[in-house]
Amino acid sequence: MKLIRFGTFGNEKPGVHLNGKNYDVSSFVNDFDETFFANDGLQKLANELTNTKDLIKEISDDTRLGCPVARPSKIVCVGLNYAKHARETNAAIPSEPILFLKSTTSIVGPNDAIIIPKNSVKTDWEVELAVGISKRASYVEEQDAMNYIAGYCLHNDISERAFQLERGGTWDKGKGCDSFAPLGPWLVSKDEIPDPHHLRLWLSLNGKIVQDSNTDDLIFNVPYLISYISQFMTLLPGDIISTGTPAGVGLGMNPPLYLKPGDVVELGIDGLGKSKQIAAAYQSNTNS
Repeated sequence: MKLIRFGTFGNEKPGVHLNGKNYDVSSFVNDFDETFFANDGLQKLANELTNTKDLIKEISDDTRLGCPVARPSKIVCVGLNYAKHARETNAAIPSEPILFLKSTTSIVGPNDAIIIPKNSVKTDWEVELAVGISKRASYVEEQDAMNYIAGYCLHNDISERAFQLERGGTWDKGKGCDSFAPLGPWLVSKDEIPDPHHLRLWLSLNGKIVQDSNTDDLIFNVPYLISYISQFMTLLPGDIISTGTPAGVGLGMNPPLYLKPGDVVELGIDGLGKSKQIAAAYQSNTNS
């Protein structure tokens, strides 16, 4: 199943993507939020669609899509989790996962603009596989971790490298700016992605492929990450884990290359769809 949320920013409704078309399911689902996932919402929705598939209303193709999960309590990200990416940034291979949090106010839809922050000089791109959590997870054993997954989605972990690396402290200040977490188009239920460790992921800048890799290059795999993170914090239904980016980011180029207004970023992952963002300069009246 492919979950979507559609409508204007902040007013999205739940829907599903079936056979290449989007449909409204808001008549029997309130939203794809913590309550939905915690109460076996995916299975209940699947059962409902079995009986009502011919009755649900199709959504126009030009309707805006939002993040497929309604305001997760947190986005937990993993840094330097692809071997080739660590090498391109001259970083040592981590002995344990590097974790940071991304602000939920950075969340936007898959095709919304990337807003280059005020005073930014090094806004960068990062295609990533994101994992949605299905139920409360604390001290999870690695062999049980896949049972805590609701599904997977595409994430562009936008990063301001000067804020992240040159302003002191942790990475968070370069990761949580408004619009820095385009998620979607879909949250794809885990039954449709039998092996998350063998997915091509790619990103293009102005039509040129700059990231082209596979999740088989992950240093720490998905069940390990869920187990590891749950040793330090409780994961709630609907929370997002973003598993890291492969080689090909602007920071790793020689010379480095960063986003400027008008740049077009497109990205995708096998089975999880594609997204497209256009970079725009910060304006004081920007809402997203």
